[in-house]
Amino acid sequence: MTKQPQRYAYTPDYACPPGELIQEYLDSLDISARELARRCGRSGKLMAEIASGRAPIEPATALQLERVLGVSASIWSGMEAAYQLHQAKEAENRELEACYKWASDFPLKELAERDLIDRSGTKSDQVREMLRFFGVGNVKACDERVLELLDGDYRTSDTFKNDELSLATWLQIGERRAAGIETKAYSRDAFIKALTAIRELTLIPIDKALPELAEQCAEAGVAFILEKPLNKVRASGVARWLSPRKALIQQSLRHKSDDHFWFTFFHECAHILLHSRRETFIDMTKGPGSGKPVQEAEANAWAADFLVPAPALKKFVRSFSKTPEEVQYFAAAHRVAPGIVVGQLQHAHVLGYNELNHLKIRYEWV
Repeated sequence: MTKQPQRYAYTPDYACPPGELIQEYLDSLDISARELARRCGRSGKLMAEIASGRAPIEPATALQLERVLGVSASIWSGMEAAYQLHQAKEAENRELEACYKWASDFPLKELAERDLIDRSGTKSDQVREMLRFFGVGNVKACDERVLELLDGDYRTSDTFKNDELSLATWLQIGERRAAGIETKAYSRDAFIKALTAIRELTLIPIDKALPELAEQCAEAGVAFILEKPLNKVRASGVARWLSPRKALIQQSLRHKSDDHFWFTFFHECAHILLHSRRETFIDMTKGPGSGKPVQEAEANAWAADFLVPAPALKKFVRSFSKTPEEVQYFAAAHRVAPGIVVGQLQHAHVLGYNELNHLKIRYEWV
């Protein structure tokens, strides 16, 4: 079989002003710009400016040139459009190159390593790549997009810090990935039903649990994204609404253990179920996130009780003598991973943070 030749688009980095071609025709016909103006019924000044590239060829002028010079009006208009576009690109390149310092505050290297942007071009090309990544047309719109992603309330000053830019970038990665996830229209009842099934996924290996988790969420109208954190991102999880019909839960696997992963997941689910659709909930590994203290407390309580019912845990603690066998038996009875029980006992200060950690499952990015 003959291999088909690969075709490439021809995109020259230059464009000739149409006036140059007009001048060539005038020279070949041995007529002056003044004579051309007379034949076209236009002023001599206008034709001189067109010939020198100082004035554009309007559609009406293109039609007149077609009749006088015998060159299609579409060619004149096409040349003019190409030239004007080239001029605009040149001006934009200068403007974007001046914005390179702005772009360099974003995690360009990490984005390139994830094949999300191309850093092989010029400084202006790299600025253009960042605008494309955020889906905006200029730097001002990008700053507004960053503020939107950070939900306003999370902002701590009038200027963006590098960790805030990294966080906004990480959130944008999640939104871009979520756009490719097909979900049904959100249903609260379907989501609660899905979470009951998802809870038992804590018992199986994470690589087998994640596809099922994502599918169950999508069936209920929630996109689930597990995205490796960027270096300066301290977020453990995020819950937000992309539209009235679609929510997004995005996690970073910051602590790389089963208790943190699953508690974070159900914590974000609580924000979806309990709190305003107009808010973005950014939960940090340390320190306050974007949610109000009462909202975070509600999400924590809901997640803890959904994973391990509070009355059952309270009863268990009364006779608990801190043996791994007790934890394993209790976890098996409640169909939940032992590491999750250990995490809750540590949070309640029943166990120290250095006790029974061998019952937790550790995760690694591959």
